[in-house]
Amino acid sequence: MALYKIADLYPNYKEDIFAGSDIKDFSVYSETDEKVGSVHDVIVDGTGRFRYFIIDTGFWIFGKKVLLPVGRATIDYSDKRVYAVGLKKDAADRLPEYNDDMVIDFDYEERVRSAYRGTTGSALPAYDSTNYEYDSEPELYRTDEKNHQNLKLYEERLVASKDRFRTGAVTVGKKIETETAEVVVPIEKERVIIERTGVSEVEAVAPGSVNFKEGEVARVEVYEESANIEKQAFVREEVSVRKEVEKDTVEAKEKLRREELEVDVDGNPNVKRR
Repeated sequence: MALYKIADLYPNYKEDIFAGSDIKDFSVYSETDEKVGSVHDVIVDGTGRFRYFIIDTGFWIFGKKVLLPVGRATIDYSDKRVYAVGLKKDAADRLPEYNDDMVIDFDYEERVRSAYRGTTGSALPAYDSTNYEYDSEPELYRTDEKNHQNLKLYEERLVASKDRFRTGAVTVGKKIETETAEVVVPIEKERVIIERTGVSEVEAVAPGSVNFKEGEVARVEVYEESANIEKQAFVREEVSVRKEVEKDTVEAKEKLRREELEVDVDGNPNVKRR
């Protein structure tokens, strides 16, 4: 797991974690009250858990910087001190040196852990870089209220969110198709038929009974029909466009970790738990 300096993950670590104090101002002492050096920085992992104090040993070991696992430290906020449990000068000599430009990888951590395991007689666990877990060595990485007070405890939770993204678009348009249509319209035309019929016997009329004159003697109106063909638009069908939302459920399963307090009581102190 990647490791970071505390200010990289917590820019406001003084107020958020140490109640306004700067842990980097604290002095470091051994269990025998011998000054070891000072806190140079704090290392946390990607989940925000404290893993190491960077100790500047000053003149104790000629200014060498080393890592102190958080489980091997106790913090006295009133005196601004960090006590390195079980750290002696010969053990510090065996610790690999730390510098601010280096990347802390698994092999480097193993060299650190090996030095501290040697002070407690702990056997080297059968882990490698792919399956090592800090929780497997509580004597090196466990934090509790008694020894660390203001160090926060963390737990992991699954946080679900939804991303909305465009999968495509549907465009509905119209196009014009042309076809030839035929229509038959019956029409009527009138015509005038004039028939002239001769008489077989000539029959005389009375004198003066016939008024000869010129001009119009009969008038017949003649009509015919013509076809008026025009185009007219009609509604053929209606099209509606709408969206339907299909709902689905996505399930996720992850292993979550949570830190719990472990309080060790020596004697019969009056302890109030809240």
